[in-house]
Amino acid sequence: MLESLMPYALFLVGFVILLKGADLMINGASSIAKRLKISPLVIGLTIVAFGTSAPELLVNIVAAVGGSPDLAIGNAIGSNISNILLILGVAGLIYPLTIGHGTVWKEIPFALLGILVVFTMANDVFLDGAASSALSRIDGIILLGFFVIFIYYTYGISRVQGSDDHNGIKLHATSTSILFLILGFAGLGFGSKWVVDGATTIAQNFGLSESMIGLTIVALGTSLPELAATGMAAYRKHSDMAIGNIVGSNIFNTLFVLGTTSVIAPLHFSPSINTDIYINIAATVLLFLAIFITKKNKLERWESAIFLSFYVGYIVYLVMRG
Repeated sequence: MLESLMPYALFLVGFVILLKGADLMINGASSIAKRLKISPLVIGLTIVAFGTSAPELLVNIVAAVGGSPDLAIGNAIGSNISNILLILGVAGLIYPLTIGHGTVWKEIPFALLGILVVFTMANDVFLDGAASSALSRIDGIILLGFFVIFIYYTYGISRVQGSDDHNGIKLHATSTSILFLILGFAGLGFGSKWVVDGATTIAQNFGLSESMIGLTIVALGTSLPELAATGMAAYRKHSDMAIGNIVGSNIFNTLFVLGTTSVIAPLHFSPSINTDIYINIAATVLLFLAIFITKKNKLERWESAIFLSFYVGYIVYLVMRG
């Protein structure tokens, strides 16, 4: 009896740790931003985005070394899609998100450029008539080069943007803020793993297939840190950090995660993944257009609900595709 209840306990405990980890991380990151007079957007684009993208990086490295290129590429692309449609959908329902001018015209287009570069590099057969398609080590080095440009860009805006969005942020000692960040990242890591492990066991107990679990629970699992961090940022009304985390995570996934993975081991590219890349591109364009539909530079609750409905449709498509 006790053993049968363990997955449920694991799921609940993991979920609580996940939320607390997100809370600590947002507190620590916001305090650092205020103390250093750095825009919360920059913190979201870099520190928070890197921390929440760690699961995707670890999964991809293991997949690349283990000879599972479809998993490696699909994980990064799938996470990008869930980041925009699911996570921004949830965050926008919690609190309508105001999106800065720079994010609209620079960071979101940079994320779009990144996925277009991956599409171009990966489709050797389609675009160049080659015998096979792959993300080679040279491609990986180029992606990492784009990533360096992105980091240089964020360094530049950190020098230009001041502490214009720090109202309501509690200031902690530097050591306390760093401790909050470390504990927050640890909580996101352990919490997301326990939630996924518990949910997977529960799903298996109910007779769901492994493919169904992989396409839904496990795929969502690597995005749980982004979901927790972005949702908490929205709850605390830190729109810049919420948006910065998602856009930054997508840039990290596309340029750093895929770049690092393909440098470690060249990734054979299956043409079927092109459909997911198209959806990734469409979701990014949709985010850009949604900002101008009603109030300029704002993602309203009803728009967020549409994002969520599109994500549900995508999951249904994945299940039908098998």
